[in-house]
Amino acid sequence: MSTTSQKHRDFVAEPMGDKPVTALSGIGEVLGKKLEEQGFDKAFVVLGQFLLLRKDRELFTEWLKDTSGANARQAASCSQCLTEWCDAFL
Repeated sequence: MSTTSQKHRDFVAEPMGDKPVTALSGIGEVLGKKLEEQGFDKAFVVLGQFLLLRKDRELFTEWLKDTSGANARQAASCSQCLTEWCDAFL
């Protein structure tokens, strides 16, 4: 398994609260802007989509790539981040 970024570790270490979508691992300013334009302005809104997809990482990764134009690495990083957050807090 690859090592995680500091951004990933910070996100997974605490409750989500009202964090912006760019707090998610793999989501920078450009992807964040694309997600915000589609109504996914907060990390918890993206989490909602992840949960609607029944925490299926493959489906979520495809959704994120289609919705924001994320590449495979970015989408995988975000799905891993949400999976670990769910394991810790749900």
